[in-house]
Amino acid sequence: MLSRRSFAESEACFQRSIRIARQQAKSLELRGATSLAQLWRDKGRNEQAHSLLAPVYGWFTEGFGTPDLKDAKALLDELG
Repeated sequence: MLSRRSFAESEACFQRSIRIARQQAKSLELRGATSLAQLWRDKGRNEQAHSLLAPVYGWFTEGFGTPDLKDAKALLDELG
């Protein structure tokens, strides 16, 4: 049986791992959405590209200095 302290530490570690996993999954989703939005932009489907990418980009609350988020923001700006 875990002590209260061990339980709290374990719980905190699991919560942190979930947060990291969610961010990593969202990062992969952002990369995919950015790539597809670029493809659609190249075919003149700007509105569809923006509609795909904007909600994924909007999910993020930090890390805006990372290359993936910078690329997505630049594409969103270009798409209007």
